[in-house]
Amino acid sequence: MKEELMEILACPICKHHPLELKVFQSSEGEIVEGMILCHKCGRWYPVIDEIPHMLPDDLREEPEDKAFLERWKKEIPERVLREGKPYSLGEA
Repeated sequence: MKEELMEILACPICKHHPLELKVFQSSEGEIVEGMILCHKCGRWYPVIDEIPHMLPDDLREEPEDKAFLERWKKEIPERVLREGKPYSLGEA
């Protein structure tokens, strides 16, 4: 994913713009792994293998989202780990 994409992305749930990007891994100008945060509704969206996964809650997979949170928990804000929507790790 190119960082410039953030200029046009809005939260698919509440339509908030701009969103915050946390980059966990990048290569040659591409964001390989990261997280997109919506501060209005508290949702987060993973960036996996350069692709932003910005799906509505009912199309997301809880096991995959929780595995992503576990994998990157040292990089993710504690608030997201505890209270992020649609899934969190509870008490981080």
